[in-house]
Amino acid sequence: MDIDLIIFDCDGVIADSEVLSAQVLIEQLGGLGIAMTPAEVRRDFLGRSFPTVAQTIRQRFGQPLPDRFEADYRARLLDRFAAELGPTPGFMAMLDGLPVPGCIATSSSPERVGRTLEVLGLADRFAGRVFTASLVRHGKPAPDLFLLAADRMGCAPANTLVIEDSSPGIAAGLAAGMHVLHYAGGAHLRGAEPTPLPPGIRSFDNWDQFFQLLADLQEGAPIP
Repeated sequence: MDIDLIIFDCDGVIADSEVLSAQVLIEQLGGLGIAMTPAEVRRDFLGRSFPTVAQTIRQRFGQPLPDRFEADYRARLLDRFAAELGPTPGFMAMLDGLPVPGCIATSSSPERVGRTLEVLGLADRFAGRVFTASLVRHGKPAPDLFLLAADRMGCAPANTLVIEDSSPGIAAGLAAGMHVLHYAGGAHLRGAEPTPLPPGIRSFDNWDQFFQLLADLQEGAPIP
């Protein structure tokens, strides 16, 4: 089989950002008297858009969120990104050797992913190849975002590989009829309970492993 396009999720795959995101959200919720743990944030919100996260919080805790909750969260998070954000270990070296085109499809807002790529020095690298959930009616786990990205990149879904760290993202890739790999090398997944994976989905936690996994997919190698 041919893999002609690789779609990367951003947070937790390219950017090692999920721990920072969880910390900012937990701190902000704490100021409202709402207690959440990093494990709960990882379990319930990983891979979800912020409007979905906010709706879930309102429903679960039965209280409204301040009008500026999202804006304040994003501002605080971007400040943390500027000071602390880095790529996932080994991603930059892997990207330099990528043999096929790559793009980004993320649940993050355009502002957040744009700032993320600026901080990481990748804005020019992915210029014109960033697709956010704001472009589609249904975000992950629906396939819409990945299908849009493949269409804009001129690649058939069957020849597209998705790299995801979250269950909603994996579900979206499979629903789109794409090949999927689970990346577990982000700081938010270290020491955590393994993510339950659908049959046939391989997981890796080191970008040094990626090219062998890509070759295995190209050659149709059996999953161990």
